[in-house]
This record gives sequence, C-alpha cells and structure tokens, in this order.
Amino acid sequence: MSTNCQTLFVTTSAQTMPLVKDPERLENRLREIPPEPGVYFMRDGSDRIMYIGKSRKLRSRVRSYFRDSQKLSERIATMVKQVTEIEFIVTDTEAEALALEANLIKQHQPYFNVLLKDDKKYPYVCITWSEDYPRIFITRKRQIGKEKDKFYGPYTDSRLLREILRLCKRIFPLKQRPQPLFKDRPCLNYDLGRCPGVCQSLVSTSEYRKTVQKVAMVFQGRQSELIETLTEQMHVAAQALNFESAARIRDQIAGLKSLNADQKVSLPDDTVSRDAIALALDEQHAYIQLFQIRAGQLVGRLAFVAEVSSLTSQVEPGAILQRVLEEHYQTADSVEIPTEILVQHELPDADLLADVLQERRGRKVTILTPQRQIKAELIEMVERNAQYELQKMQKLNDRNQQAMQDLADILDLADLPHRVEGYDISHIQGSNAVASQVVFIDGLPAKQHYRHYKIKNPTVTAGHSDDFASLAEVIQRRFRKYTDSQLSREDNPDWPDLIMIDGGKGQLSSVVAVLQEMNLLEDLRVVSLAKQREEIFLPGESQPLTTDAEQPGVQLLRRLRDEAHRFAVNFHRQQRSDKLKRSRLDEIPGLGNHRQKQLLGHFRSVDYIRQATATQLTEVPGIGARLAQEIYDYFHPS
Repeated sequence: MSTNCQTLFVTTSAQTMPLVKDPERLENRLREIPPEPGVYFMRDGSDRIMYIGKSRKLRSRVRSYFRDSQKLSERIATMVKQVTEIEFIVTDTEAEALALEANLIKQHQPYFNVLLKDDKKYPYVCITWSEDYPRIFITRKRQIGKEKDKFYGPYTDSRLLREILRLCKRIFPLKQRPQPLFKDRPCLNYDLGRCPGVCQSLVSTSEYRKTVQKVAMVFQGRQSELIETLTEQMHVAAQALNFESAARIRDQIAGLKSLNADQKVSLPDDTVSRDAIALALDEQHAYIQLFQIRAGQLVGRLAFVAEVSSLTSQVEPGAILQRVLEEHYQTADSVEIPTEILVQHELPDADLLADVLQERRGRKVTILTPQRQIKAELIEMVERNAQYELQKMQKLNDRNQQAMQDLADILDLADLPHRVEGYDISHIQGSNAVASQVVFIDGLPAKQHYRHYKIKNPTVTAGHSDDFASLAEVIQRRFRKYTDSQLSREDNPDWPDLIMIDGGKGQLSSVVAVLQEMNLLEDLRVVSLAKQREEIFLPGESQPLTTDAEQPGVQLLRRLRDEAHRFAVNFHRQQRSDKLKRSRLDEIPGLGNHRQKQLLGHFRSVDYIRQATATQLTEVPGIGARLAQEIYDYFHPS
C-alpha cells in the first residue's frame, strides 16, 4: 500500500482559532484537500485528534461538515465548532482507506469516533496476553490498555458468561486466585489439578499460554475446532499408553460439548461459520444484536448500542450496521472472521468490507441480505431480540423521564434535571474519612463521571468527625475551577443541573455557605435528602417539602443517595484496608510509600515480610542491604 500524507499547519496564533470562525482559512484548507480516497483528521486547539474518518472523495466529504445546508447531529456540530486544523492521508484505494482508518482509530481513540456506546451494561471477557501468565476475567468496561490484551464480547447474558468461564476453569488447569494464598507453596487448587501452580512458577509460561489459547478458542466460537484438536491429542496419548493424560483430555472434551448442548440452530449447511446481525432503532438509539453461529450452534450473542443522535439525522440502518461490523471486526483475530455474514439491511459498501475481511481471513467472505427461507428467518429472529432490547430500554427511559419530570415539579425547576450529582461522606469516628461524588445523567448512573475524595481537613481525625466541614471541603474542591472566569458554565457538560447532599439541614447549610463564598449559589440548585423519613430540604427552609417517599422524583433521589453511599463506603473500606496493611511499615525509618508498595507486591502481606530474612528482602528492587537489615531488625528486635 502506498500512501501520501499531507499535513496542514500554520505557525501563527490563528491556528488555535476554530476554522468556522475564519472562513478564508477554512476555504484554503478545503481547496488543498484532493478529491481522492483516503483518511482525514480533525484536530482541536490543543492539537488533539478529535475525529478520524475515511472517504472515497476526501474533499467533498470534509467539505460536507462545513456546509450550512448539511443538517448535523448535535454531537457532530459540537465537534465542528472546535476544529482548528484538518489533516489527511491519501491512499490508492478505498479499501486501503478503510484498513488505515481502523488502525488509526485503534491507535488514537478519538473522542468523537465512538459510535458504540460503552454503558457498562454488557460484560466483556478480557485475556491479558501482555503478561507472562495471562489472566482471564470478566469486565464491563472495555479499556484499550496494552495492545496485546484481547477483549471478547460484549455478551448479552452475563449469567451464562460467568457459567462458561466457571466451566472453563474447571475443564482446564488455570490460575484460580487473583493473589497467591501462600508465599512459598501452592494452594489446594494445585493438588486438585485445577491450577498448574502459576503462583510458584511450577508451569512454564509457554505451556500455560497454550492452555489459555484453548480457552480463547471457546470465546472465539471455535469449540468444534478445539474438540477436534483435543480428540487427536487424546488418541495420541492413548496410543502412547498415557491413559491418565487421555482421560483428562476426554473429560475436557465432555465439558466443552456441554457448553452449547441445547443451542442448536437449524440451518442446512452446518459446516459454514456465519454471523447474523440486525438492529432495532428509535429516534435516539439503535440496538444491535449479532449472533455468532459455528457448526450450526449459537456460540455467542453479542450486543451493541449506537447513539443515533450522535450521527447525522439522515442515517440509514445499513450504514449503522456497516459501521458496527467495521468496529467489531477490526479488533477480531483472523480466525474469528466467519465465511458468511447475514445482514438485515443492505450495506452501503458491502463489497469493500467483504474484500477487507477476505484479505485478513485468507478465504472468501460473503455478505448476504437474505430475503426468504431459513436464513431470512434467522435474521428475523435476531431482529426480534434487538426489538425486545429496544422495548426494554424504552420502558426504562420512560420511567426515568417520568421521575425527572416529577423531580422538576417538586423543586420547581424550569427544565428537566439532565445531570444530577450526589455527595456523601464515609468514615468510622473520623478515621479514614472520604467522600463520594456520583453522577446520574437522564436518570441513569454515569460511572465514568464518578469521583472520590480523601478528606484533607486537619480537624477531621480519628475520634473527631465533622461531616459538615467534610462536605464543605468536597464541594469547594469540586467547583473551585469555576471561580476562574475563563471557564464557562454555559453549555458545559460537567455543570450539574442539581446537587443532592446526603443528610439534613445541617449538611445542606454547610454546603450552601461554601457556595456563597464562591459566588456560585445563584447558579447551582442544591437540596438534601434526609435518611429517616426521606425528606427533601431546600436552602433557607426550616421545614421539608411535602412529598411522598414513593413518588417517582423522590425515588430518583433515593437511588442517587444510595449509590453515593455505596460508592463512599467502598472507597472508605479500601482506604482502611490499605492502612491496615501498611501501618506497621510506616513505622520503619527510611521506608517510603514506593518501597512499601514494592515490598507488598513481592511478599503479598506484612506477615510474609516479617518472616523474610535480610537476604530475601534484598531481592526486592530498591531494597539495599542496609535497608533490608533495618526492616529485619524492626520485626526481630534483639
């Protein structure tokens, strides 16, 4: 592939000015973009890449963002207002542009390229191939960390997913515990044959990775291929009279066959691996279901949520499916790409996508839009599942809309409270005092915006708690950046429509006082929710509002309050646990936090550090002979 990169830069201060505010410079940029296939970049005033896109005609595609007649979504219109520079890379073909775009998005992760919404509703399986002994765990947040780590999913049935992972750990000898139970010997799982002794390195990294690769084949939908491989290994072991090994492999095969025993899909050609994808959409969201069928069995049911409001208003269902498939397969291994893809709607660039997938897989990949008979019935089944998911989410949205409307009526708000923040304090008689900030957006938890705080007030110590002062400190730290006139509060997504304090009149008064000092009280609406009678208090009012604890608006505040309490308590327990682990190490002169972490990372507990000899202590990076002797003498006083 030959590419030609054209990068546009200016050296004047105008570079930080958005292009929409400088029509002459904008027109010059657009003229320099050729009408050829390629990839384009949108950068903001901080030189960050906001968006990466591809097109068969770069000039017309980029120009469409800046036409007055082009009706853009609110999300894309917000992006266009921030664009200060445009770059592009010319490619020979559109297929090259598609492959290049996928690689660049994976590398840079631009904010405005997110089509599939990560709402933490559906879980993924992560295998940390970047580690010598890879870990396998379930997560609801797909974070692009180390490049070698692999995510599978998202899966719609979390209970079934956990059962599959549990069976995999029973079928194959895998690491069972996140942390070693003993320092110098394996635990009972090793004696039972469920763990190969990873904690003591009793198995080589190459052998263990082979076992993990077998588990990965399960999540890749390659059970049939894995069973065939294991069957051959079983016969080889039996011929070599290694009956113990053959019996173990036989049990693994039986366990794998039980995973999808009742998930047969009736299709005439069971040997073909295929994916079937369909969607259901309303004005705001598109819910996409993707069924993975291998050897006639449904081995995976993946789900995606696309924000239709983040796209242009005239988006076609086929374009959504095309983008979902591009994002899904760009992170998939070549063996995970099926030979046949059934789609609900015609894709705008089906041939292009098929060519790219065929090149990666090394075999022909067919994309079909079935209209009748068995394959059309399969698509209808996938569509029904997507429709059920959409209906379920619509009911949830209706409930939240009703709750926000009721809350707006209770508090006499001019608009619905789009962003609501809740705050709570957690401690034990003043010790390890922490605070939580949780955020609900449109009535749903937005965990990416959660924050926790360690209370720094010197008067809050063990035996002396002060929730009023702690709340005042947290609110001051949360909003002090807005006292700077350079930070606008208008159209700021982080500016709350409502603040809820967990407590009564006293807690509310302390927060009101600090907001008055910061000249922010007029711009913020603050209430408190008392626990005993679920009463809502307003600033300056001695009596609570007349409400029913079971009405929708109050229930919304209760859910917010309970979530703030849960988040604060969990953080408090974490801090208390860390302090208990390190309290004795803090007393050793010359042993700072960094070396404490290294010691605990090596020995896993203070008890093992106490049992270690001075020579064993020097094995820890950063621990010299002198410091090791001081640590040993501290635990073994003469």
